Amino acid sequence: MRTALVGAVDSTRIALEALAEAGHPPLALFTLPPERSARHSDYVDIAPVAARHGVRVVPAPNVNAPEVLDELRRLELDYLMVIGWSQICRPELLGVARRGSIGYHPAALPQNRGRAVIPWTIIQGIESTGSTLFWMDEGVDSGDIIAQEIFAVDPGETAATLYEKHLQAVWRLMRAAVPRLAEGTAPRVPQDHARASYCSRRTADDGLIDWSRPAREVWTLIRAAGEPYPGAFTFAGAERIVVREAAYVGAAPYTGMQGQVQAVGEEGALVRCGDGEHVLLRVVQRDGEAPLPAAAVIKNHVKLGLSLLTLHRMLHKGAV
Repeated sequence: MRTALVGAVDSTRIALEALAEAGHPPLALFTLPPERSARHSDYVDIAPVAARHGVRVVPAPNVNAPEVLDELRRLELDYLMVIGWSQICRPELLGVARRGSIGYHPAALPQNRGRAVIPWTIIQGIESTGSTLFWMDEGVDSGDIIAQEIFAVDPGETAATLYEKHLQAVWRLMRAAVPRLAEGTAPRVPQDHARASYCSRRTADDGLIDWSRPAREVWTLIRAAGEPYPGAFTFAGAERIVVREAAYVGAAPYTGMQGQVQAVGEEGALVRCGDGEHVLLRVVQRDGEAPLPAAAVIKNHVKLGLSLLTLHRMLHKGAV
């Protein structure tokens, strides 16, 4: 079975390992060069893994570029596998493999097609999700399904824990699918397009915490935007602070302003939210520094967040 793999994240690595274990290592890995790694917040350098399995690595900042397409055509592929890649695949790319192109999506298709699916899954508050291998077509995650695994989303799920669940699912899906792909018997189960839903792109700026929102909503954003993504963040004066770990507390015997730190102790910094309930910040991170316990960074009674007064002071001091 002649395959090529396109990707630049941990799920790409797992797909490569699964193909190699099954005796069908890809002929080449098309991936981002390290200097372009900023395109994926969860970028992984897979070149060492490829080298261990004798897989040639081809740097491909633009997988739709003519020179990349020419290289793929020379490989005379049975399948092209695109797993862990954010760039849109054009029709010319999808047509390079004789038997078709295969994608992976971290959702129970047809639900949650699109971008930033793991954070949106947590923000949605849904109780289950899934991982899907599918035949790629010219739509958005709309091709026929090869294999799918459904699993629970825990009430306190974080981006990191949900990401790990998807990685484990990718391994199982690939191990089951590769033999059938080699035999040419892999399923093609049409999606029910009437049930489709879509997730929009997220940027790092979408992690800004609005302390006027309810405490559960703030806690959910912190969980959804965390590692391996840039993280939810706030400001203490002009200082930007990323919240790495937090807990929902709810009611507490304090009165104060939304976004104000009500108490600081060994467990963290307790912050009042817009509904009068509270979130406990446990681990935070200043820009350019290592994560620290919140109590080592945040002072009691400080008001977190950007206010008009803070912006005025920052502008007056030339901070922005």
